[in-house]
Amino acid sequence: MNRRTFLEFSTGAGLTTLLPRWAMGPRTQAEPSFQLKDVTTQAGIDFRHNSGAYGGKFLPETLGSGCAFLDYDADGYQDILLVNSMDWPGHKRGRSTLKLYKNNRNGTFSDVTRVAGLDVELYGMGIAVSDYNNDGFPDILITCVGQNRLFRNTGKGTFQDVTKQSGLGGRQAFSTSALWFDYDRDGHLDLFVCNYVNWSPEHDVFCSLDGKNKSYCTPEAYRGETCWLFHNRGNGTFEDVTAASGIFDTSSKSLGVAMLDFDQDGWPDLFVANDTQPNKLYRNLRNGKFKDAAVEAGLAFSADGKARAGMGVDVGDFENSGRPGIAITNFDNEMVGLYRSPSAGQFDDVSIFAGVGGPSKTTLGFGCAFADLDLDGRLDLIVANGHIDDTVRNIRGNVGYAQPPHLFLNLGNGKFQDVAGTHGGDFATARVGRGLAFADFDRDGDVDLLLTTNNGPAYLFRNDIRSGNRSLRLHLTGTKSNRDAIGAVVRIYHGGENQMRTVRGGSSYLSQSELAATFGVGKADRIDRLTVEWPGGGTQEFKNISTGKAYEVSESKGLIEVYEF
Repeated sequence: MNRRTFLEFSTGAGLTTLLPRWAMGPRTQAEPSFQLKDVTTQAGIDFRHNSGAYGGKFLPETLGSGCAFLDYDADGYQDILLVNSMDWPGHKRGRSTLKLYKNNRNGTFSDVTRVAGLDVELYGMGIAVSDYNNDGFPDILITCVGQNRLFRNTGKGTFQDVTKQSGLGGRQAFSTSALWFDYDRDGHLDLFVCNYVNWSPEHDVFCSLDGKNKSYCTPEAYRGETCWLFHNRGNGTFEDVTAASGIFDTSSKSLGVAMLDFDQDGWPDLFVANDTQPNKLYRNLRNGKFKDAAVEAGLAFSADGKARAGMGVDVGDFENSGRPGIAITNFDNEMVGLYRSPSAGQFDDVSIFAGVGGPSKTTLGFGCAFADLDLDGRLDLIVANGHIDDTVRNIRGNVGYAQPPHLFLNLGNGKFQDVAGTHGGDFATARVGRGLAFADFDRDGDVDLLLTTNNGPAYLFRNDIRSGNRSLRLHLTGTKSNRDAIGAVVRIYHGGENQMRTVRGGSSYLSQSELAATFGVGKADRIDRLTVEWPGGGTQEFKNISTGKAYEVSESKGLIEVYEF
């Protein structure tokens, strides 16, 4: 479907003949089949992000911060890590550090930051988690304004800063989102880091709306910066292959990144969301090099040919077609971009027709995630919203600084409905949202949400399913492949339908969700078939699998039931 035909049906011309097959069928109404409950306080999460703002109006103050779910102690329960920023030099008011919360397995968490060795000050932005050395314990990369930091998990409940000895030291930048992926499929996870603009306190630009008082600059005030790609040597060190791989590009102003196999050749590609610059889609050429294919694929610009202010991004098969769809959050008056893939390598923006574009017209989106919140077998879309300027109401009367999130329920006929108000409870409150991640922290079979705000608290929302819908959860462990199984493709088949999930980190904005895959199956108590395509090569198949359970899938040992919910 080219840009012209999309514009025709989105404005009403030739509606019946131009609708794709996946969008046909009567529109159904969403029912309150689940409820999101704010359990932050009762869970013991007590965190407030510090932007360091003191009146200097420094650009990084507007963008933080990220969050992650991770099982740092490998006990089978998801823990929480929250990124913080320190005060600017010369304006010290207190001490702000990362916060690591251990899951107590009873719905509560304990602050173990100091014990774990993570009570460090830095101007943090984002987080990427992976077991980069394949020792069975997740390691942490924190992206920063300045020097990014790599913390190796010792496996004893503590972390060690290995930035310098790993080869990642000595680089100063304004880094944002990052992810781990095995681009050469050698079993060792490589690292991709987004950088925003060429900014430092010493080279801050004076911007003003009235010519007198300083305001936050737009990204146009600064030159772009290249993203970085680091190859994992397999011995605990990394080499910078940014230039050699074809990634080097100083025109980008990157905020979000997601891994996908957009051309379905079995090799991981990358999508990068850029702010006021064309988005990038790096095709993996399978020889250590990448080539930008965003223009040809229809992802570089908006439907009217303009570069938007891309913030966050997520990838998911929201139409159960076996191909990845993409969601991109943008600035207010630009709408969320929702792209379906009619064929391998091609994308169409269907945000208006799908019901995502209109409600997001006056919001500014950051974190976003595809997740099946109601466990009906269709991926829903969650978006964290919030402006960057607390005076925006004076500039645009229809846009606020604190904004309610979107919770787009997938109705299964090409349409989404924003049900934040009816299903979200406290989740629907207006906040200055930034990071967003999901995981089943209480092991009841559904996915819960973690949300951060700029210069404000973090929130944990428990998902309470009311419909009786069931799920199947899968945690993969690679042996020939990387231990995290990042890049593995999992498919389930039941009732004449199929679903697909790819194991991956990154996505959203500055954040990371759990690596385990959750499949909603409605009322089904069994699925017909399950397949796993491993990034190291080879496919496993399992038949007649019971739902309502979590399984461990090992590349060498097969399928093992872990617990029931």
